[in-house]
Amino acid sequence: MTTVADFLDILTAAGELYEKLEENTVRCYACAHRCLIRDGLRGICKVRFNRGGVLVVPWGYVAGLHADPIEKKPLYHVYPGETALTFGMLGCNFHCDFCQNWLSSQVLRDPAADDSVGYVRRISPEQVVLAAQRSGAKVIASSYNEPLITSEWAVAIFKLAKAAGIQCAYVSNGYATPQVLEYLRPYLSAYKIDLKTMQDKHYRQLGGVLNNVLDTIHRAHALGLWVEVVTLVVPGFNDSNEELMDAARFITSVSPDIPWHVTAFHPDYKMNDRSRTPVSTLVRAAEIGEEAGLKHVYAGNIPGQTKDYENTYCPHCHALLIRRVGFMLQAYRLTAQGTCPKCGTKIAGMWAEVPGEVGDRW
Repeated sequence: MTTVADFLDILTAAGELYEKLEENTVRCYACAHRCLIRDGLRGICKVRFNRGGVLVVPWGYVAGLHADPIEKKPLYHVYPGETALTFGMLGCNFHCDFCQNWLSSQVLRDPAADDSVGYVRRISPEQVVLAAQRSGAKVIASSYNEPLITSEWAVAIFKLAKAAGIQCAYVSNGYATPQVLEYLRPYLSAYKIDLKTMQDKHYRQLGGVLNNVLDTIHRAHALGLWVEVVTLVVPGFNDSNEELMDAARFITSVSPDIPWHVTAFHPDYKMNDRSRTPVSTLVRAAEIGEEAGLKHVYAGNIPGQTKDYENTYCPHCHALLIRRVGFMLQAYRLTAQGTCPKCGTKIAGMWAEVPGEVGDRW
């Protein structure tokens, strides 16, 4: 009988993000686990494995391929109103109890997720880029599962995308290494990073270490990638004023221009013992972000209910620049140069001379 692992192991290729060691052992550098993998064994992610001293990695398929508003990533300062073609594979290097994409992320770790292999579609990098062109996408993003562990496949797509004039983005937990960031750097333009908690003990419950994520945020910004940070605000897990302030102050210390998205939790996967994040909590988190000195703070997942925290304002004169409801733009006032039309302040981000789809223009 063919197992899920047998099926996925066919859709593979030799990796690049690893070091060969003695006795057919390899050290993987796709993520900060830096797994030491002996011949015949798998890394923590379960989808990268050692076959005869060669690190074998996922290749040649997608388990999700969708054209969506780029605001859904969420990336609010990357070509607002434009379409992003998002692709994903299977597997993850974390095991978050509140994962909202667990059917794709927890394959080979949780048997309840194994049915997601039914969504697997064989495809080439050329076909992914062609799909982006046909959909009019200005950005191709790797998401759904954890993209770091499938970086070789992403780079194969991104090389072609960049040559075609399409920007590339990661939607990731940020558990990176310097090696994988340098590997991605020639092709990646934007990096959405989850900052799940500011408590290391909580990160270890999810399968990681806090400092590795903080280091990724620092490094990605220093490399010149456009970075936006997302914190899923989970009641009783990371929603105290102290922890939210710690997160906001850290982001501000890297750059006050980095947008911070505080988003609403809903019960999912293994965390069904608490209610959804109240609107009041998201608003409080956004206010804390502003108090810490961040110029752009957004509250998401509850469209139209979080005061004005879906909109983009000029940090200097406070003019309304972009009005949003959910993933849709209702108004856009930035100049072609990405400046405030009222005071001329340059707004940090990646802007197009002509915005994407807008409901109504001023």
